[in-house]
Amino acid sequence: MTADLSVETLDGFVGVLTMRRPPNNFFDLDLVRGLADAGEELAAGDTRAIVIRSEGKHFCAGADFTRRDLGVDTARLLYTEAIRLLELPIPIVAAVQGSAVGGGLGLACAADFRVASQSSRFHCNFSQLGFHPGFGLSETLPQIVGQQRALHIMCASQRLTGQEALAIGLVDVLAEDSEMQSAAIEFARTFTAMAPLAVRSIKQTLRGGLPDRVLTAVQHEASEQQRLRDTEDFTIGLTASFERKQPIFTGR
Repeated sequence: MTADLSVETLDGFVGVLTMRRPPNNFFDLDLVRGLADAGEELAAGDTRAIVIRSEGKHFCAGADFTRRDLGVDTARLLYTEAIRLLELPIPIVAAVQGSAVGGGLGLACAADFRVASQSSRFHCNFSQLGFHPGFGLSETLPQIVGQQRALHIMCASQRLTGQEALAIGLVDVLAEDSEMQSAAIEFARTFTAMAPLAVRSIKQTLRGGLPDRVLTAVQHEASEQQRLRDTEDFTIGLTASFERKQPIFTGR
């Protein structure tokens, strides 16, 4: 277990996983593996639902592109660990405060449900970086919001408010900023009052094939990310992001 992740159980049935890398909660292989390890341990016991939340301003800003160890091999390993989250047999609720950006949006979409607030933001920023979406988003996002809307969100690097995300089904519950995390826990408690074997059975019926589909998707995503990482446009997009400027792409 990583020091950047805390695990607690509420009421004996709700497991709460808190990422502790404020303010942006960038993830890496260790953190995603820690989430999967903790989720599996909770699901093997009496826990009936899990909440994934974070400390600090933002839920998760995805990968930290300033790091030098984010090659294709690391990406493949990280995505493989993410699939373990999709394989958990109990409901997962993401409590999205602040922004879920890039891979952070992928993490939010790996959950079964999302609770957010008016100030939450969901940003699929990959095309603005000259990059391909990862973390299984090319499979999970269309399943949540539909193929056509997901295509628009990804190609246009759309940034959605909490209200906009609620309107398209990306968010399940919208709460006040000060009550968002407690609302996510209360939402998780709705599942713990149901028959646990039935809930697991229903999730397996509706979501059981998702991990295999995501595995296929992430293999393609990682290959496309490696190809696009070597382009001029990726350098332009990443530089513009760091400098907070509008990129001017060349198509090379």
